[in-house]
Amino acid sequence: MPLETISGGNIVLLALAGFIALAVFLGVRIVPQSEKHVVERFGRLRAVLGPGINFIVPFLDRVAHRISILERQLPSTRQDAITADNVLVQVETSVFYRITEPEKTVYRIRDVDAAIATTVAGIVRSEIGKMELDTVQSNRAGLIGTIQDNLANVVDDWGIEVTRAEILDVNLDEATRAAMLQQLNSERARRAQVTEAEGRKRAVELHADGELYAAEQQAKARRILAEAEAFATGVIAEAIAKNGLEAAQYQVALKQVEAISEVASGNGKQTVILPAAALEAFTNAFTLMKGRS
Repeated sequence: MPLETISGGNIVLLALAGFIALAVFLGVRIVPQSEKHVVERFGRLRAVLGPGINFIVPFLDRVAHRISILERQLPSTRQDAITADNVLVQVETSVFYRITEPEKTVYRIRDVDAAIATTVAGIVRSEIGKMELDTVQSNRAGLIGTIQDNLANVVDDWGIEVTRAEILDVNLDEATRAAMLQQLNSERARRAQVTEAEGRKRAVELHADGELYAAEQQAKARRILAEAEAFATGVIAEAIAKNGLEAAQYQVALKQVEAISEVASGNGKQTVILPAAALEAFTNAFTLMKGRS
C-alpha cells in the first residue's frame, strides 16, 4: 500500500511488532553443547547459560562471554629442575584441562594457559627437588600423579578441572649423560664378572659332586668285594671246621698255584723259573684233590 495511506495506528502496530520481534531475538539464546555463556546485567554476573534454549531479559541482560568447555591442551613446556642428588634436569611437560565453572574462570584469572603453565613449573621443580635422579627416571608415573593432584588443588579456585598431566621427557646435560653411561658400562662389566665367577663356582661344585659320586661308587664296590671276601672266608672256615687241616692245606696250595699262573701269564715273559716250593705246591694240590675225591 502507498506510504501516504498508512494511518498512525498502523505505524504503531508495525513498530510494536518490530519491537516484539527484536525482543524475542535478543531474549532467546541457543547455546551449543560445547559451550557455556556468561550473562551480565549492568556489568554484573547474572547467570550462566547451559547447552540448549535459554531466555534472558532483552536490553537488560547480555551475553558477555562465550566459554568453550571442551578439553584443552597446554603447549608443551620445558623447565629446569635440580634433583635431590644435585643433578640438573630439563623436564618437558604437557597438561590437559577443561573449564567446568566459567563464572570463576572469567572473573578470577586473566590468562588461564599462562597461569597453569607457571603453576606446573613450580610444582615440577618442587617435587623433583625431593627425589633423586634414579627415582625420577624409574617412578615417572608416581611423579605425574603427584603433579596432577597438586595442580588440581590450585586450579580448583579458577573453575578448571585438570584431566591429565604428562611428563614427555627428562633430559640431562652432556656431562651427566657421559657419567651415567660410564656407570652403566661399569655395572654391565660387574655383572659379567659375577656371572663368570658363578659359572666357575658351579663348575667346581659339579666337579666335586662327580668326584664324590665316584668315591661313593668305589666305596660301594669295595664293600661288595669285602662282603664277597667275607662270604668266601666263611665258606672256607666252614670247610676247615668240617674237614680239618686238609681243607686249609688245600686252599693254601690252590692259592699258590693261582699266583704262579698269574706270573706265567705276564706279557713279555718267555721263560718262568719256578722254585722248588712251587713244584711242591702243585704236588700238594694234586695230592689233596685226590684225597678229597
